[in-house]
Amino acid sequence: MIDHTTLITYILIVLGFVFIPGPATLLTMARAASSGTRVGIATGAGIAAGDVVHTTMAIVGLSAIIATSALLFSVVKYAGAGFLIYLGIRAMLDKTPIEVNGGAPAISAARAFRQAVLTEVLNPKTALFFLAFLLQFVRPEHGSTTLQLALLGAVFVLLGLLSTVVFAVGAGRLGNLLRRHPAVVKWQGKVVGTIYCAVGVRLALQER
Repeated sequence: MIDHTTLITYILIVLGFVFIPGPATLLTMARAASSGTRVGIATGAGIAAGDVVHTTMAIVGLSAIIATSALLFSVVKYAGAGFLIYLGIRAMLDKTPIEVNGGAPAISAARAFRQAVLTEVLNPKTALFFLAFLLQFVRPEHGSTTLQLALLGAVFVLLGLLSTVVFAVGAGRLGNLLRRHPAVVKWQGKVVGTIYCAVGVRLALQER
């Protein structure tokens, strides 16, 4: 299975992703601010459910690639590295203003959950991110790649759900912070972008 050093490194990187405001976090905060904490938590749960789907797809696809073809592994690895670096550069350069509570109408928790699931599942960037991100922490020599991917995916989903619940509960104060201090949004993009680029470079240098 995954060695402790790799797992701890992975957890720390994931914590950096999920607790720095990103699209999923801001969607959760917007729902919570406009429709209440319960709806915000339902939104976070829907995003987590969508990530479970992406994790399953990544497990099925990557397990087959790693097991059968060194060439395909390399193709996916370099494509994934390039994609992560692209996301990083976009995040660092993005200057789009973000509204946490744009006057969205109140909706039910059930509807918010369904919308969040569909939004996450139908996002091709999320699918590509899971393929690229999980791949670099898998070591075929450490045993079943399927089990490694399942563990990595489960950790990502659980930490992501934890972060969205935290942000949903604190949406009022956090929303005010982001609205009053645009620099927070500006710098979170640079931090996230740097992490993406670093992960992409690490993936490109990884051996099969």
